[in-house]
Amino acid sequence: MSNIKLFESKQIRSKWNEKEQKWYFSVQDVAAVLTDSVDVKQYIKRMLSRDEQLKGNWGTICTLVEMEAADGKKRKVQAADTKGLLRIIQSIPSPKAEPFKLWLAQVGADRLDEIENPELATQRTRELYKLKGYPDDWIEKRMRSIAIREELTGEWKNRGVKEHKEYAILTAEISKATFGLTPAAYKKVKGLKSQNLRDHMNDLELIFSMLGEASTTAIVKTRKPKGFIENKTVAKQGGSVAGKARRDLEAKTGKKIVSAENYLPEAKKYKPLNKGKKK
Repeated sequence: MSNIKLFESKQIRSKWNEKEQKWYFSVQDVAAVLTDSVDVKQYIKRMLSRDEQLKGNWGTICTLVEMEAADGKKRKVQAADTKGLLRIIQSIPSPKAEPFKLWLAQVGADRLDEIENPELATQRTRELYKLKGYPDDWIEKRMRSIAIREELTGEWKNRGVKEHKEYAILTAEISKATFGLTPAAYKKVKGLKSQNLRDHMNDLELIFSMLGEASTTAIVKTRKPKGFIENKTVAKQGGSVAGKARRDLEAKTGKKIVSAENYLPEAKKYKPLNKGKKK
């Protein structure tokens, strides 16, 4: 998926990487917007000559991504994800880059405060959901789901499960057993792309998601599985507890729990799958 993002009426090309679940942005476009340089390529070269550390990590921060040029032709351009882009912006001495640098400084300060006082992180999360317009009762469920998730990942970490990739696989197993869908398939039903799936679940979806992970945590504590393979078996068992409860409720109400409903603003809504037959 390609996209054009606007910054002060100027275009910044971007592309969504489905496999990595992240956006990549054209480095040249960002540099052009922040510097008003007439020769962006030369500006980037000068920037790298000033910042040896950035130059040494350039191959890691940037990658070639195919994007559409002004002439309509597709070419591979240097692109970076959000983390890489913010690192590059730190090396741009431009008034337009200052707001980004100040924001990064504030984020760093907030993070240090949260390390000293973890309750601040919870408070800020609540405030962010409120600002986005979520109702209070939904926020309470979402905060509880975060706590349950953290307890589960803590158990996984203590039992030899490697973070990131293995966590994602185990989460997918719980989701399949609970809802009959992997998180990626679930996001397609809701018409989501880069958004967090659970931020777009309704009350019942959140409740069954919590049940699947809480059940998995309870079984992990009882059976004490070690390593990825044993925990994968437990993940299926924990999810199946929630899956059975979901099917029982669906049988009694005649309504499916999985919903295309989401909290996307109208301007950002994507067309969900399975919306019915075309007229």
